[in-house]
Amino acid sequence: MAFGWIDEQAEARRRAGLVRTLRPRPAASSLLDLASNDYLGLAHHPEVTEGAARAARTWGGGSTGSRLVTGTTELHTELERELAAFCGFEAALVFSSGYAANLAAVTALAPHGSLIVSDAGNHASLIDGCRLARAERQVVGHADPQAVRKALATHDGEAIVVSDTVFSVDGDRAPLAALAEVCREHGAGLVVDDAHGLGVLGDGGRGAVQAAGLAGAADVVVTATLSKSLGSQGGVVLGPARVVDHLVNAARTFIFDTGLAPAAAGAALAALRLLTREPQRAARAREVAAELHARLTAAGLEAVRPDAAVVSVRAPSPEQAVRWAADCRTAGLAVGCFRPPSVPDGISRLRLTARADLTGAEIERAVRVIGETRP
Repeated sequence: MAFGWIDEQAEARRRAGLVRTLRPRPAASSLLDLASNDYLGLAHHPEVTEGAARAARTWGGGSTGSRLVTGTTELHTELERELAAFCGFEAALVFSSGYAANLAAVTALAPHGSLIVSDAGNHASLIDGCRLARAERQVVGHADPQAVRKALATHDGEAIVVSDTVFSVDGDRAPLAALAEVCREHGAGLVVDDAHGLGVLGDGGRGAVQAAGLAGAADVVVTATLSKSLGSQGGVVLGPARVVDHLVNAARTFIFDTGLAPAAAGAALAALRLLTREPQRAARAREVAAELHARLTAAGLEAVRPDAAVVSVRAPSPEQAVRWAADCRTAGLAVGCFRPPSVPDGISRLRLTARADLTGAEIERAVRVIGETRP
């Protein structure tokens, strides 16, 4: 029977406690949200939603085509200019998603005969970019510059090193300065995904790359998403103008994909301007993360010290992680639940978002619920 193997895989997932289901959320909810990636609390900010609405009224509900045909509006180029200026890079290119941006950067910057050195903890979008590229690939230990150095030493030719800046599972930060030093020893490029750093780290939320002193470097390319700190949707690649020009001509997820919807571009631009005006939001997100970690560990829970706005709490098993997250939801708290195959080390976790708009009372409530529902 066609697709008969799907039933076998579904049963295997059920036995392993790894079944995933969609849970449509209402427009308004009484749940305390520590599950989303809305780090700065901007997704529902009036200026951001008005930016989306105004863009839709002006430019329409969709971009109407690929970026190279009709999908580039004046709004897209305005957003790109301001993103590049904010993050300290020469140029920027906006995509329909952060996933598409990562696929574009990795595949277009790793031609046949080159080498990609990829961190074992990288996000799935970077991993898929490595798989789709025509280059040789080496996966190295997590956040290990010495392992990167050894991998680069095995190759004579073009190479890039690919890493998240802040890893989405535990919220730990990559050693960017050390990675850049290793890359420069071997003439390699550094391509990093700052999805969880933009809006949280750096001067006023300018990102982990800016915090590491690498913004604007000729050998550094940064990808990011507009769907986390900026409360919108879409992705961006930032780097030297010649790299961006190359992506316009060579990146398949740019050339053949419909451009980012005007509403998303308008929301992202409004959020970026708001963050520029209120840079303290970035510091507040980090403060909330530190407070969550301190309170959770004081309560006897195994929480990983956060480097940005992601706080993870270890769970005994995938099944218990799912039950724990469900019990939290029943008690009025939404949390993320990470389990295999999403976690490379096989350890299941609750994943908490430290939002800048959380109050002290909400932090206390979240810690109490997590402690009371622990397996």
